[in-house]
Amino acid sequence: MPTALITGITGQDGLYLAELLLSKGYDVHGVIRGQNNPKLDLVRELLPDVRLHNGDLTDMSSLIRALRDSDPDEVYNLGAVSFVAYSWENAPLTTDVTAKGVLNILEAVRLHTGDRPEAIRFYQASSSEMFGKVQEVPQHERTLLWPRSPYGVSKVFGHYMTINYRESYGMHASSGILFNHESPRRGPEFVTRKISEAVARIKLGLQNELVLGNLDAERDWGFAGDYVEAMWLMLQQPRGDDYVIATGETHSIRDFLDEAFGHIGIDDWTPYVRQDPRFMRPAEVDHLIGDASKAREVLGWKPKVSFRELVAMMVDADLAATQQGW
Repeated sequence: MPTALITGITGQDGLYLAELLLSKGYDVHGVIRGQNNPKLDLVRELLPDVRLHNGDLTDMSSLIRALRDSDPDEVYNLGAVSFVAYSWENAPLTTDVTAKGVLNILEAVRLHTGDRPEAIRFYQASSSEMFGKVQEVPQHERTLLWPRSPYGVSKVFGHYMTINYRESYGMHASSGILFNHESPRRGPEFVTRKISEAVARIKLGLQNELVLGNLDAERDWGFAGDYVEAMWLMLQQPRGDDYVIATGETHSIRDFLDEAFGHIGIDDWTPYVRQDPRFMRPAEVDHLIGDASKAREVLGWKPKVSFRELVAMMVDADLAATQQGW
């Protein structure tokens, strides 16, 4: 039975990845920050077979303990301060967790494996936000990185540190440059979930207005459940490498609104949506679209859930959750 350790297991990707690994017969362990973590009960309810370890990406000694106690074959580093807007409000914390935290877990793995650097296969969650002010369309593994937020800069640091440990120490270390991926488990602070929750509440007569920022920003959106499969596939390869994971399709916030409101029978959403400059990014990332041909050719991976199916899934889940909460 292979063993995996996941940081960031309380997040959207961590939950889906843990479910996937359990279905494949893994012994799954997760690092969770704080004894009173508000998501602890959720993880225990959804993943009763996962063993949890108290740890923090900013505390290398806790990571060393988690590695010692779990003795994993694979480590998936999904932990991060992942909300881009918040990274401007607290750039130092974002840097400590999302950048330096990668160095801490890489170094902990290196120390744990000793003279057997290939004994643990390592996955780093890189991000399309690293491309930022995009230098070419679509973006691939060799596209110049030009991050436009403290989050994006932190992800670039972690990405290159993973490459450095692979090249310097012979570690089986891979980075997945994942483009935007959503699900009903997406945090409510993210724009896609903000929209699906609001649309559900508008449908049920509980809300009249949805306030958003830039409606013209374009993203390459996929389903998180599809993307965690790509993470696993990377660590099954004979050597570590970097892969763009994306659908290859771009949609604007307006497109997301069209699909979400259309799903509840509202063709014209303009009476319900208001723009507010407070929700505009200081430096916007305008046109992200990924070229995942390497992942298709090497990993045999391709997305299964379409954009329309993803939006419908999210709206339906929020409709059900809102009705259940009455």
